[in-house]
Amino acid sequence: MKVLVVDDDEKIVKVLVTYLTKEGYMTETAMDGRNAVEKVRQWEPDVVLLDVMLPELDGWEVCKEIRRDSDVPIIMLTARDAETDRVIGLEIGADDYVAKPFSPRELIARIRAILRRVKPEGRRDKALNVLSVGEIALHQHNHTLTVQGNPVELTPTEHKLLELFLTHPGQVLSRLQLIEKVQGYAFEGYERTVDSHIKNLRKKLGDSYGEPRYIKTVYGVGYKLTGDSRG
Repeated sequence: MKVLVVDDDEKIVKVLVTYLTKEGYMTETAMDGRNAVEKVRQWEPDVVLLDVMLPELDGWEVCKEIRRDSDVPIIMLTARDAETDRVIGLEIGADDYVAKPFSPRELIARIRAILRRVKPEGRRDKALNVLSVGEIALHQHNHTLTVQGNPVELTPTEHKLLELFLTHPGQVLSRLQLIEKVQGYAFEGYERTVDSHIKNLRKKLGDSYGEPRYIKTVYGVGYKLTGDSRG
């Protein structure tokens, strides 16, 4: 597996590359935003570790550029731990968010979890299914979504969320349940990050905020999928 490390702090880059290499990952590095975008297009990594404060292009802009033509998992790295910063990153397409200083072991665990979601094993029969509800269809064999027959791009986290809803139709899923099942772990205070992913997913499904057709909010609890789902 290939991991692109994007940070302008040489010490952090060195530590991350050392840990990743020990864990068997191939690594490439980029010290500024423009170079990061080029590396993603040329090297095609499996995961991008992306710092927010970068020269040339900041991490937000880099994330937007990557999302124009790639669904590679993106984990944002930043010293800014405000909830608004996490929400911004998730809303523009990041899959996860880690505040500095962070534990390299925790980061490795998150990378493993995100790769399990993107490249699941032992699910060949199920992967051939098409899960659907109303005018949306999730094609598991190639991880694509169609809405009214039109292809829609999903991030890996959005795909996993939608798959989870489609396989549990009508069941109320709490934020904690969603973050545990989708991310593969749960940390205190991270449940609310699900809201940003749900907001993005609703937008792509054509769900209105006031009267969503598919993903409904169960206030004080979480979310549930409505409609006649098939798979």
